[in-house]
Amino acid sequence: MKKIKFLYKIFPLLFSVVLLTACEQDVMDIKKVQERLELKASAESITLSEEHLTDDIVTFTWTEARQVSDDHLVSYTTKLDIVGNNFGSSTAIMNYEDEGVLSRSFTSEQLQNWANEKWGVPVNKPFTLEFRVVAQWEGGATFEAPEVRTVRVNVQPIKTVVFDADKVFLDGTAVPGMSPVEMSKTVENPNQYASLVNLEAGDLQIPVEFQGATNYIFAADGNQQLQDGATGIKMRETAFAWKIETPGQYRIVVNMQKATVAIYSPETDLKPAVVEWPLSGVTQTTTVNNLWEYGEPTGWAWRTGNWKQSLADPQVFIYSGPALSGRTKFGVQPNNQTYVYTGNNTATNTPVTLGTVYNLFSGYTTNERNAYFSIPAGTNFIILDIRNMTMVASKK
Repeated sequence: MKKIKFLYKIFPLLFSVVLLTACEQDVMDIKKVQERLELKASAESITLSEEHLTDDIVTFTWTEARQVSDDHLVSYTTKLDIVGNNFGSSTAIMNYEDEGVLSRSFTSEQLQNWANEKWGVPVNKPFTLEFRVVAQWEGGATFEAPEVRTVRVNVQPIKTVVFDADKVFLDGTAVPGMSPVEMSKTVENPNQYASLVNLEAGDLQIPVEFQGATNYIFAADGNQQLQDGATGIKMRETAFAWKIETPGQYRIVVNMQKATVAIYSPETDLKPAVVEWPLSGVTQTTTVNNLWEYGEPTGWAWRTGNWKQSLADPQVFIYSGPALSGRTKFGVQPNNQTYVYTGNNTATNTPVTLGTVYNLFSGYTTNERNAYFSIPAGTNFIILDIRNMTMVASKK
């Protein structure tokens, strides 16, 4: 009897030992992947050069990733962004590198332009680049985990002179009349002045008044001929003139913050957007010179009267009116079938944070017409940039 009791006690223990032994035999360590990819920057900190804009200022180099079976093909993808953007699709500069290429360089001009125009870095503010290389494998019978390396570089931007001005004028023999024409501050940017004015053949001067003194804007390269797009400018005490050869309506935009001027002739002037959309089976062609808002803030009715078209660019619209709150979209006509601008093209809502720039989507299908920006309470100022397809909302 005692033997039987002993066996009952010992059998569970023996059974557990057998199970543990079996489990130990089944457990196999997964071989650790020995990654080989290494990434380096040519410098930890750089200062962008105004004198050598087109020369490479920073170079990123990397080694080859680990060797795997011949059945796998390796490729390298690189991304450049600034810290905080997390390599977003709208901000990252991405390149699929050619076979055998193990480096990527950038110039001062590229980095300065991307900082100001793509990444929204304030003028003269230092920033930190983030560069990433990803090695990936395709083909083969097994999955190979990618190798990823990231490095940062501190950047001191090119010093930009931020002009101060109480008033900006257009003057010279090209300006009709006896008095200079005062330029208007744009609604969307208090550091930007714009004017749509008829000019005659002659000289165009741009005087600036500040604290009782008058100085003149001049082309940084000294060229008096009109250039396509924005041109760098400086200030001096003596007059400088651009040559106006063809009479007509000119759009002139002075950006004090970026220190640029753009002079658009009748041939090169910026044009408003033109869109097509169907209404009852008939194609409508609309030149977009006005917008209507629609959604919860308007009681699901179309409302207008609060939009201004920018003097600097007819494809930039500024909303300044009653505070909006809730689901909102914007249309080119007060019609439920109209062409709209909104936050996505998937018939969903895009939550909005004040001061954040959002991608703008447009179209006339149900995917666009049933999509909305979810605008926070108190929003009474919106910049809708159709040319660059962005939207930013704020509270003034």
